[in-house]
Amino acid sequence: MKVKINLQKNSAKMSLKSVKYSLNVVKSENSEIFSDLAKAKLKRLKMKFNDLESKFLSVDGDNAGHHVFLKYSTSNTFKIQTYVRKGLKNLLSENPETINLFCEDDDPLWNRELLYTALLNSQDLPSRKSKIEKKQLKVINFFGNLSAKEVVEIEAIVSGNTLSRQLTMTPPNDLTPTHYRQEIKKLASKRKWKFKEYNMSQLKRMGAGAFVAVGQGSDPQDAAIVHLTYQPKTFKKTITLVGKGICFDTGGHNLKPSKYMFSMHEDMNGSATALGILEAASLNKLPVKIDCWLAIAQNHIGPKAYKQNDVVKALNGKTIEIIHTDAEGRMVLADTLTLATKTKSDAVIDFATLTGCMAVAMGDRYSGIFSNKPELACLAVGSGQKSGERVCSFPFDEDYEEDIESDIADIKQCTLEGGPDHIHAARFLSQFLTDPKQPWLHVDLSSSNTKGGLGAAMSDVNGFGVRFGFSLIQDILQK
Repeated sequence: MKVKINLQKNSAKMSLKSVKYSLNVVKSENSEIFSDLAKAKLKRLKMKFNDLESKFLSVDGDNAGHHVFLKYSTSNTFKIQTYVRKGLKNLLSENPETINLFCEDDDPLWNRELLYTALLNSQDLPSRKSKIEKKQLKVINFFGNLSAKEVVEIEAIVSGNTLSRQLTMTPPNDLTPTHYRQEIKKLASKRKWKFKEYNMSQLKRMGAGAFVAVGQGSDPQDAAIVHLTYQPKTFKKTITLVGKGICFDTGGHNLKPSKYMFSMHEDMNGSATALGILEAASLNKLPVKIDCWLAIAQNHIGPKAYKQNDVVKALNGKTIEIIHTDAEGRMVLADTLTLATKTKSDAVIDFATLTGCMAVAMGDRYSGIFSNKPELACLAVGSGQKSGERVCSFPFDEDYEEDIESDIADIKQCTLEGGPDHIHAARFLSQFLTDPKQPWLHVDLSSSNTKGGLGAAMSDVNGFGVRFGFSLIQDILQK
């Protein structure tokens, strides 16, 4: 949903008496904007002004207005996003058509996150309820320190994040691989991306046995690898994005229990994240060529579905012993990575809701990363902190591969002994890079769904990874 943003350079023009809905970041209780009503409520609640560094104050004004106050303080991106999100949730609860955002300090971080968080939570998300209360917000008046160029960037990232959330939240009967591929093709046409796809028949002929093993269990066999390219007239570097797009994951023959199968339509979130980054980069016209590869399939059970002890040959010629059919993500990514890395780029970044082990290790507030280049991992951690989408780097040592050595094939898909499956998955995937020395980052998205929201996002499905990926590409461009 398009929201009009009015940049107001002269913040002194804003008066609480003339606006109905406002969120105000103030530096002191002596601020002109911090009204007598706000001071009185603060006193009534037996709070001190400094308490507003972690709690918001909600005040109803004499003109039937609703105003929220936060105290400015030096902080990091994630904390600011969280603080602003909680205050905005209170402000937006009345579904206003216009809100006013006021930031008393010129701090670029606060100004940026204030608008970003407001705009992000103004977007409509999928609902199949018979009566839907659409978000009414049409106008944001911003009183602060932002340029028109910064607003364009914020709008681009919000568009990418919203695309990722909308796709991830779509029910699985409405987003089968066939539907998903059609939607991607429409989007490619709209954004003028080059579009190419490899269907199951083509992939069988090419020898992409790892991908086909998963896709063959579905009826119809509508799995495919989709390749999108964004290429501006001039560009400084080339980035390769790869995303896992399992539209529904039953676990296959190693069937998931109902508790763990629920929400498995979100197992395509890695592909939605890659698409969201591509969308944000395109709208912001970043001077970078992006090749985006999406592994789109479902993991079903049936007479043609792959099974334990099968041995399949991947596109790069390596044979894989199937150990557990619910480790399908690394199978479809294996052949997709091989295709994606046949052409060299400055960095390959893959996104996947890959392992339950990462969720155990990190919970749902951070995601985990692995890289064959320590400097890329360090850059990614910094990009995560800067964007408010935090990541933690994990070990990537070769000796972990001893755990996935096979007696009958070149490599085991995983193990049945448990242990560090998130590390095993990363080591497994690294075997399918065409050039093992090419800079590669693997992102295991353990924080794609967080109850109550995360960072700037109020929705459980939060679009994690889009802003992180956009920020990382910007950082790579600056190197």
